[in-house]
Amino acid sequence: MTKTKETKITTKKLNLFYGKKNALKDVDIQINSNKVTALIGPSGCGKSTFLRTLNRMNDLINGVKITGDIQIDDEDIYSNKTDIVALRRKVGMIFQKSNPFPKSIYENVAYGARINGINKKEWLDDIVETSLKRAAIWDEVKDRLKEMATGLSGGQQQRVCIARTLAVNPEVILMDEPASALDPISTSKIEELIFTLKNNITIVIVTHNMQQAARVSDVTGFFLNGELIEYDSTRKIFTSPNDERTQNYITGKFG
Repeated sequence: MTKTKETKITTKKLNLFYGKKNALKDVDIQINSNKVTALIGPSGCGKSTFLRTLNRMNDLINGVKITGDIQIDDEDIYSNKTDIVALRRKVGMIFQKSNPFPKSIYENVAYGARINGINKKEWLDDIVETSLKRAAIWDEVKDRLKEMATGLSGGQQQRVCIARTLAVNPEVILMDEPASALDPISTSKIEELIFTLKNNITIVIVTHNMQQAARVSDVTGFFLNGELIEYDSTRKIFTSPNDERTQNYITGKFG
């Protein structure tokens, strides 16, 4: 795909090593703004590892070495000048297992605003309400804001975590299997939410669920053994992929 003014994220010759293991191999990708990009592939293929390079979560792992180039809005995120806190505010992350803090629903969502110096109650109230509405959970929790977020159902916890991420106005949200632990109804709510959020946010989602990838994404990348095998419109990937390995994975011949 040719880089355009819509391109939000670009990687070139991206390699990642865990010690001597080459977990990502020369990954070149352009991810466009306000689109949903799905990453698919068998377990251990590198898709979650790739996702974590986009907000430098792999920095937290000992023995990791990264070469190549990752740019977001034409800025090298691995530059020594990069403010990692600001990067992670701009590029939020939702994990496979919902991880609300052991605090009230209100304090979970207000957390990011507080650490950014916002303490005025009216401002926090507005941020919390707006974020919970954007995460499509306000009506379910508006009378329970002082209750512990950990007491919610799994699907509700995940949407509170999304609200917590939205509260700092990210431009990109990375989702690592965000619905894999949820029931079908909660999964459907998360998918509907993804459709709404992409109007303002670039979303990159890792999923093992190919039906989900087909439903929610505009573009799909297929990873295998650390390589990006194919990257194209979701319709093309699922109906007429160029690479036989992609076809074999999608049709269930391995995975």
